[in-house]
Amino acid sequence: MRLAVFSDIHGNAVALDAMLEDLARRPADAMVCLGDAVQGGPEPARTVERLRALGCPVVMGNADAWLLSGVETSGHPPPPERQRVLDAVREWSLTKLGAEDRGFIAGFAPTVTVPLGNGRSLLGFHGSPASFDEILLPDTPREIFERALGPHSRHLLAGGHVHLPYVRRLGDSVHFNPGSVGMAYEQGQTTRVDAWAEYAVLSVEGDRLGLEFRRVPYPVETLASAYRESGRPFTKESLAQYGI
Repeated sequence: MRLAVFSDIHGNAVALDAMLEDLARRPADAMVCLGDAVQGGPEPARTVERLRALGCPVVMGNADAWLLSGVETSGHPPPPERQRVLDAVREWSLTKLGAEDRGFIAGFAPTVTVPLGNGRSLLGFHGSPASFDEILLPDTPREIFERALGPHSRHLLAGGHVHLPYVRRLGDSVHFNPGSVGMAYEQGQTTRVDAWAEYAVLSVEGDRLGLEFRRVPYPVETLASAYRESGRPFTKESLAQYGI
């Protein structure tokens, strides 16, 4: 069993296409998306189209929920100037999505369980099984990490949200984050986005587990063209994150 696990596309279908082309060279048996799929980038409708065609389960991320509702749930709202940018991009994104697209997004699940065979399964979520806003990092204190994930350690665990590929042991199980397909950046350096798509492939063969993290470059000029042709607000500022 080979399972492709990916997250945080953020409306960057150029990056998603690069990931899918890479995966096609050695296809997986199944795929799962861990959320924050549509909001943010220049291609919300094309991202929905790709995900609908894949037919894989998709987890509801905080940005997906905010896109639909406009309700801030993290308890840490951004500064007013940043909020003005986010609101403008959200309003633009909604103009690009029809009722069927919005219904598709509304169908994203809080968590997804994927059977892996041999009695194993993967539990996928965005932040944690309890909240798509929860932040779990490699250095999250052990007691917080185990409180969030310990009750679910009968599964292998995978979450997104923090745009950071990593793996961390949890008793006899593991938790991993595949990174971000559409908005990869170094922690603490969100003013610079890297033009590569990150994802992971989990392999299960009997009692053997394998986990491969992949990084796939994509053509940044193609993404820049998508931004410029989209009419998305604050395109200049977004492209500056790529050094363009």
